[in-house]
Amino acid sequence: MNKITMVQYGCGKMSAYTMRYALEKGVKIVGAFDINPDLIGKDISEVIGGKKQNVKIQDAKDLEKFFQENEVDVAVITTTSLLSENAPAMEICAKYGVNAISTCEEAFFPQNSNPKVTKKIDKLAKESGCTICGSGYQDVFWGNLISVLAGATHKITTIRGKSSYNVEDYGISLAKVHGAGLTKAAFEKEIASADKISDEERKKLINSGKFAPSYMWNVNGWLCSKLGLHVTRQTQKCVPQIAKEDIESSTLGMTIKKGRCTGMSAVVTTETKEGITIIAECIGKVYDKNEFDCNDWTIEGEPNTRVVIERPSTVELTCATVINRIPELLCSPAGYTTTEYMPENFFKSQPLHKYIEEVGCGCDCGDCHDDCHGDCKH
Repeated sequence: MNKITMVQYGCGKMSAYTMRYALEKGVKIVGAFDINPDLIGKDISEVIGGKKQNVKIQDAKDLEKFFQENEVDVAVITTTSLLSENAPAMEICAKYGVNAISTCEEAFFPQNSNPKVTKKIDKLAKESGCTICGSGYQDVFWGNLISVLAGATHKITTIRGKSSYNVEDYGISLAKVHGAGLTKAAFEKEIASADKISDEERKKLINSGKFAPSYMWNVNGWLCSKLGLHVTRQTQKCVPQIAKEDIESSTLGMTIKKGRCTGMSAVVTTETKEGITIIAECIGKVYDKNEFDCNDWTIEGEPNTRVVIERPSTVELTCATVINRIPELLCSPAGYTTTEYMPENFFKSQPLHKYIEEVGCGCDCGDCHDDCHGDCKH
């Protein structure tokens, strides 16, 4: 096939990497969109750096009009963390048959947190013959890395995971979702209280589309799906992380005073019919000068296995994962298709369009060809 054409939706911190990585992997960026008036009208090179690309950032409200007038292979969405907030852009993509991949953490496995919106997007995507999914850091470091380790294990009793990241690297929306800058009382009222509910109340929130999952909620669901486990109960709790001294936050534009919240730890516990328990903790906060990212997972059973990755470049790894996922996205069955049904992500040394035939369409139609992300999707 010819070069893959791409639209960037959301031109903040993450897009500086997704757009550059895409260009360097032979993707043609044909449009970019944002809601920030300070970005609208600028060439994307002012976000990426380097030479002028002759692609101006447009107002996000003009995305649908752009798709009406232009054929686009894929949209990369790097905005917020909740599916409900990403759904309008995803629905527009699905309506016009544009494959879309998002860094939205809930989008990684939204079936277990917002099935109502997921089903709506899935229906639209199937009707137009495109694929919508979420990917990023969790796809590799909280997902496929763990499932590969599980493949070397005879018996599993518990999977324990802990991962931390600096919310300063991801923008103001994510920092606020984590409660950065709040007092303890405000954190309890605005964030922690939401999880002090019964299983039945949580189920009602999920079915209504009003549940606010922590990142590991969706990761645990993905892992269970990948490993063939059947969930019997899943709970989460959010614990504030407290500043031990004053910390400057450039993202929030404020000094977080000692005793205030720098972010939170979210712990998700998943019990399964098979007797395997997954306990995953995600710590997102504004770091002090001595803190750094860490990814720490243990599989308990026969044998025990632990993997620790210190100082992962979480932002870059997130963006590289998303861009490397594009061939699998284009070759997956139409609908909302989560990545546990795709091949494990792998390094792409060639321009991305060269991998379309290699990856294959994922169906058994026997007709995988240059435009396999079109007619043979089902």
